[in-house]
Amino acid sequence: MNYLCHILTLACIFSVLSISLNLVLGHGGVLTLAHAALFGIGAYSSAILSLHFHCPFLLGWVLSGVICAVIGAVIAYPSLRIHGDTFVVATFSLQVIIFSILNNWHEVTGGPMGIAGIQRPVILGWRVDSAGEFLALAILCVCFAQFLAGRLISSPFGLVLHTIREDEVVAEVAGKNTLRFKVSSFAVSSALAGAAGGFYAHYANYIDPTSFTVMESIFIISIVVIGGAGSLWGPVVGAVVLVSLPELLRFVGMPSSVAANIRQMIYAGALVACMLWRPQGLIGEFSFRRNENS
Repeated sequence: MNYLCHILTLACIFSVLSISLNLVLGHGGVLTLAHAALFGIGAYSSAILSLHFHCPFLLGWVLSGVICAVIGAVIAYPSLRIHGDTFVVATFSLQVIIFSILNNWHEVTGGPMGIAGIQRPVILGWRVDSAGEFLALAILCVCFAQFLAGRLISSPFGLVLHTIREDEVVAEVAGKNTLRFKVSSFAVSSALAGAAGGFYAHYANYIDPTSFTVMESIFIISIVVIGGAGSLWGPVVGAVVLVSLPELLRFVGMPSSVAANIRQMIYAGALVACMLWRPQGLIGEFSFRRNENS
């Protein structure tokens, strides 16, 4: 039972991450390769605030989101001023830089050894300790992320994002400051990614840089694309499928050294299959292939 709760909790964490990425990728049409870096910044921020400054969980969790929102806005504002692939390159550079900082700043991040002994969350006297309690809290986080994303997308803000995704020139002709909308959406997306990282740090009790590599960013992109970009529930479906599917390898007795490579092959195969036969994903509304041809 604890194992099932663990898998579902991880699926919830990646659901929040994919919901946050879906705001800029699925609804805004902007690809970023730095989501794992923002996830890591949130995790390390919350862990450091808790261990070194004795910050309560809720305050540290909120601050981790705020820190990531500021960093996201700072990197997005200059990069999104130039169209094309510049933003993708900038976010990839951010991913590499952040990973290098996490891996080499021993005094703060612990370097490759990471940070251990992160305290369990305590919320208004409730100490979250068991697997079931963590799952309940993770589900609440998903509901909050879904509520926030739903409100944004159903608002005029979301309508402008969809217009930018389909044709940015039309949005500019309509008098919309497209740069401000894209930077704002990226800041909100970064905040949710940081909040997911803060929750993950307290759940895992231990973090190290290997959990926040560029491969993790690609995995989050795969969740959004396979689940369905532009759909409210697509990222959640994608997270549940891609987090749960590789766990089946444990039941066939495959060695862990082989299972890691097979897992990457499963992700790649699922991504290629979606792009070939169902580019809008499992329950998505936005087709990347259609967008490419338009």
